[in-house]
Amino acid sequence: MPLVLCACGKEEAKLNNYNLDLVYDQANHVLSGREEVTYFNTSDNLLQKLEFHLYPNAFRENAKNKVVTIDNETDAYPNGKSFGSITIDTVTTTINNEEKQLDFEIGGEDENLLIVPLETAIYPDEFANLTITFKVQLANINHRLGYGQNVTNFGNFYPIACVYQDGKGFYEDLYHSNGDPFYSDCANYNVKLSYPNNLTLATSGQVVKEEDKNGQKICQIKGDKIRDFAFCLSDKFNKIEKKVGNTLVQYYGYSNDENLSRCIDISAAALKYFSETFGSYPYSNLAVVKTNFIHGGMEYPNLVMISDTCQSQEEEDYVIVHEIAHQWWYGMVGNDEYNHPWLDESLTEYSTLMFFEKQAEANFDYNTLVKSATSNYKFFVEVYTKILGDVDTSMDRPLDKFNTQPEYVNCVYTKGIVMYHTLREMVGQKKFEKALQKYFEKYKFKNAAPEHLIASFSSSTGHNLEGFFLSFINGTAIVM
Repeated sequence: MPLVLCACGKEEAKLNNYNLDLVYDQANHVLSGREEVTYFNTSDNLLQKLEFHLYPNAFRENAKNKVVTIDNETDAYPNGKSFGSITIDTVTTTINNEEKQLDFEIGGEDENLLIVPLETAIYPDEFANLTITFKVQLANINHRLGYGQNVTNFGNFYPIACVYQDGKGFYEDLYHSNGDPFYSDCANYNVKLSYPNNLTLATSGQVVKEEDKNGQKICQIKGDKIRDFAFCLSDKFNKIEKKVGNTLVQYYGYSNDENLSRCIDISAAALKYFSETFGSYPYSNLAVVKTNFIHGGMEYPNLVMISDTCQSQEEEDYVIVHEIAHQWWYGMVGNDEYNHPWLDESLTEYSTLMFFEKQAEANFDYNTLVKSATSNYKFFVEVYTKILGDVDTSMDRPLDKFNTQPEYVNCVYTKGIVMYHTLREMVGQKKFEKALQKYFEKYKFKNAAPEHLIASFSSSTGHNLEGFFLSFINGTAIVM
């Protein structure tokens, strides 16, 4: 019995579609979901199975790869160790108007994959429909996914299709405590979300309809051409809004916050600057959400999480701008964040400096930030060389190949600032910005690889910059 429905035609039709029906049980911290997926085979190969990431299983007690390092456990688990998971109940398809159960396997190296063999293979340019029912048990943790004292975060919570790479197969890499271990394709989302009406929602996509029923709020949410879907719920949110062009920027602070106006102003200014500098932000909303999160911030389409542990206004401003820059680098121009984390993070970090360079009223000076990054990186190399005798300064390596968090931060973020500042000094600001605009336009709503970024800069500037980039990302460049 075939799963294939028909061949797809137009380029627009090749985006996967997710219809999510979600119900949140606040008392038990359980999210129940029904997910209808239309999966398009955009590869050149015959697909005999589909694979989906099960990121919530990284929060299991016996997970091989922990979601936080040992030195961060106290801050991540303020109430003691807590664990979560995802359970797949059924996988079905509809054939001739009849629902048929499909076999599936929870596999991967760490129960991190849902593997669904197909009764009939999907040819290139054909698609299949699957329905997955699941439950997510949340951990009490200050993280992307979990409930904390102030906010419940739902990041990377549902089965999401693994990227298929021709010649390599499905991307299957594990969760990792370093960086953002994610890689996905843009898709269209239609979401029905039910949650207790004492809570306020911040979400990816746009709320197109909402109603109250029996103590529950039921929202219909639509998100087109977004790479992922996330939301946050809290009874402590205090929301303030500002319009930037056709986009409504919403900042969700806490009820006792005194700096809401400053946060919404810098959020709006960042959106405006990046739209004018890199390319227009095409969505109607952007939610900037203060939340309990172990790290500084986290990016999702139309939604960024800002940690409530920021120690100063300056730190909070910096995190807000950095995460909003991610709407361009990873959000719209996607990449494999596990194997090439520098590709979006280095560019996002430097984009943050570009913003502050143009903000005279900000408490940051561009030249000071560059000098600080240079000295910090050199100090890191000096100290690690003295202690270990040698240090790996390469940028282009998988997350699990960075031995410590300081090594990851200095090689990916700090060195990234030095690299892009040096490049801009070489080619000039106009050519530099033009190259980023062309890179954005060519790979918007797609996934880019390191060679695509290098080629974009080389063609836009008229210089072969492969050697320059490789010297930095492979670790041979000497920072003076």
